[in-house]
Amino acid sequence: MAYLFEEKHRLGLGGVAIGTGFEVLSDKQSHMILQKAWDLGIRYYDTSPWYGLTKSEARFGEFLKEQDRSEYLLSSKIGRLFEPVIPEAVPPTMWKSPFSFDFEHDYTAEGTKRSIDDSLQRMGVDHLDIVFVHDLSEDQVGDRYAYFLKQAEQGAFKVLSDYRDQGIIKGWGLGVNKIEPILDCLEVADPDVCLSATQYSILEHEDAVDRLLPAVKDRGVKLVSGAGYNSGFIAGRNRYNYKSIIPKGMVEKRTRIAQIAAAYGVDMIAIAMQFVLANDSFVSIIPGASTVDQVASNVHALHANIPHQLWQELKQEGLIYENAPVPQG
Repeated sequence: MAYLFEEKHRLGLGGVAIGTGFEVLSDKQSHMILQKAWDLGIRYYDTSPWYGLTKSEARFGEFLKEQDRSEYLLSSKIGRLFEPVIPEAVPPTMWKSPFSFDFEHDYTAEGTKRSIDDSLQRMGVDHLDIVFVHDLSEDQVGDRYAYFLKQAEQGAFKVLSDYRDQGIIKGWGLGVNKIEPILDCLEVADPDVCLSATQYSILEHEDAVDRLLPAVKDRGVKLVSGAGYNSGFIAGRNRYNYKSIIPKGMVEKRTRIAQIAAAYGVDMIAIAMQFVLANDSFVSIIPGASTVDQVASNVHALHANIPHQLWQELKQEGLIYENAPVPQG
């Protein structure tokens, strides 16, 4: 799987914001964000039918249909099926301005095939490079986790491995906000790359270092980082991992890291991004963007020069776990 991700894919663009995850974005604003990402050399795009109840996929597709399909990597997700409804029947979700759809979780073989076909039609592309099994986790499906895991083991996991072996897709894995589902998947299937969201950031990474990273390294599975800024908290937003409740001590930790960064003339976003990518299990980080300036900021952060002394100071103060890798350059 490492061969699939080249240097140009280390920074991608995630699709939550374009799906109106945090605020209402117009089609024009979304197109400008995607155009800016393309112009600045971003060539990995990740979306999902869940984002905006299919709105994100539609917007990515509208932009990408104008691009050479061989020039970029595209990942989307399965795990929910969508049916159109009248606007009054749209269920309450995190999306600020979704399309008019209802949904149900489905990790069966037929549901997986249908979801991929729907995504291809929605985006107007002929193939997906990577398919993530989305939100197969207790934080999303609650006490039905064991039921849906068995459903995926018998359905989605087998279909996706078969699609990969046939060359229909290049790889698959889980796209989840928790560590346990990835570990469970490794026990029963052969994923290639997993999207690990909220589990590995400059602010919170100890559990992943101890449990997730050894497991994926042992199996040769790579990771994509989602919510590497803790869904905007690192950038100063008053939310943490998509929720309004900020964990105890995190504001103080963010403030202290920012103070040290400022002393070295380094931006907090650069520290957050380069910390994640210093771990060789992560082949890409995919922050979203609500403005073109955020896209430019992310590209700048990728190439920012960060003195090694800064990382040493963060470790000395206990702000980075002692066993976590940091950039060596």
